[in-house]
Amino acid sequence: MYNILAVDGIAAEGIEILKKNFNVEVHDKISAAELLEIIPKFDALIVRSASKVTAEVIARAENLKIIGRAGVGVDNIDVKAATERGIIVINSPDGNTIAATEHTFAMMAALSRNIPQANKTMHAGGWDRKKFVGVELRNKTLAVIGLGRIGAGVAKRAQAFLMNVIAYDPFVSAERAESLGVKIVELDELFKTADFITVHMPLNKNTENMITLDKIKMMKPTTRLINCARGGIINENDLAFALKEKLIAGAAVDVFTTEPLAENSPFRELDNIILTPHLGASTIEAQIGVSLDVANGIVDALNNRPVSTAVNMPHIPAHILKKLAPYITLAERLGRTITALSKNPISNIEVKINGKITDDNTSIISTAVLQGVLSTAIEHVNLVNANLLAQDRGIKLSEVTSNVEGDFSNTVTVSANGNSVTGTLFGNEGRLVLINNFRVDVDPHSRILICPHINRPGVIGEVGTILADYNINISSMQVGKTDIGGTNLMVLTVDNPISKAVIDKVKSSAAIFDVTLVAFEDAE
Repeated sequence: MYNILAVDGIAAEGIEILKKNFNVEVHDKISAAELLEIIPKFDALIVRSASKVTAEVIARAENLKIIGRAGVGVDNIDVKAATERGIIVINSPDGNTIAATEHTFAMMAALSRNIPQANKTMHAGGWDRKKFVGVELRNKTLAVIGLGRIGAGVAKRAQAFLMNVIAYDPFVSAERAESLGVKIVELDELFKTADFITVHMPLNKNTENMITLDKIKMMKPTTRLINCARGGIINENDLAFALKEKLIAGAAVDVFTTEPLAENSPFRELDNIILTPHLGASTIEAQIGVSLDVANGIVDALNNRPVSTAVNMPHIPAHILKKLAPYITLAERLGRTITALSKNPISNIEVKINGKITDDNTSIISTAVLQGVLSTAIEHVNLVNANLLAQDRGIKLSEVTSNVEGDFSNTVTVSANGNSVTGTLFGNEGRLVLINNFRVDVDPHSRILICPHINRPGVIGEVGTILADYNINISSMQVGKTDIGGTNLMVLTVDNPISKAVIDKVKSSAAIFDVTLVAFEDAE
């Protein structure tokens, strides 16, 4: 049974799901040293934002298969190191969306009306209405940097407050923005025109220090800045200086470069900034939601089912991934088959995908082909690291898609080194239907022998006798025909392991041109 480590205070609802399937060890608080010490025995790890899953942790995690982040961002996980080791990294992109959206809007409303500062003076016995005169949100321009789920949610709510919404997002089309009622602008224009600016980008090399003092100086002195995304997107020293010098009217910050926020942070001395201790996802509903998302993802992954929330694989919606799942299994077997047929190392692979399945993103099918190709020679290959391993070995893959149906509704064809193999689904079961232009109907499970041979009486019986002499049972047999005169293709599905001696014996028959063994059993 798999062993799961849950740290950082994962909600009980997710833990209960995991306990029904695996051994679970829970540490609400864990030091970096302790994590390094105990990680080798675990197959899965769940974290929130407190624990750092570094390259050092991943290097020691000899059994780790999946890391779950109970939240959206994964900047506390070394995704590159995990990918190189074939470890799946998943998150919960939707579980805390509403919580983070509402917290952003709460910060903006509190910032506009000076609510925390007024509350503090009231508790101290004061009553100073003139000091805390605020501004209305109505008719103000809100700038949203990053129009993902949370940014789009904030924009929607801002329109209900009669705000004018502009946005910057290099990955969002003008059409998508228009459907949200948002105008896309360049960053400099955004900084110069906005009354409120809210940040909703991930932290990476492109967004770190995205807003520095020179950008803040572009803003109006009445601008208010909100960051509930990630610490480090706004340069904290520059922001503290700008607030102290009253270059902008105020800020509200929930996330910081170093958490917890240092006691001597200059932010603590300023009265025109609202500070919250990373509360964006801190609602009861969100904590339950992200724990359930990640727990279910881990159950799926450890049961060899695709996970739609993996961040180091192509993102495919769950309902599409469910539809493609049997094609992913088929493609992995096609990859194993083409490798067995190829007598020389493979450097170029072509994957042709035909039919209505091409209406969806099929890149994961091609990745599964690479997984099958590489798994014949490399251990621990999966959908996470197959592309990276192929690149390291100079293997090039091209994918060709067409929604034109042929003899079958949907097919996947893999070609390399002069060989080709085509598969399709019968129901949800994969079948090999073409091997080098020979029509067959082969269930690619367990192991098969592929034997091109002379088309004459007695050949099939001869091979059957050889296998019987070695106590190898044939569970099914196909004979494929082609236009090549005098040549047929025998494909035998066998129940027992086959040694080189058996293959050499079959090859010794004058009627057999070649023998290829394809083993699928370790792919189950």
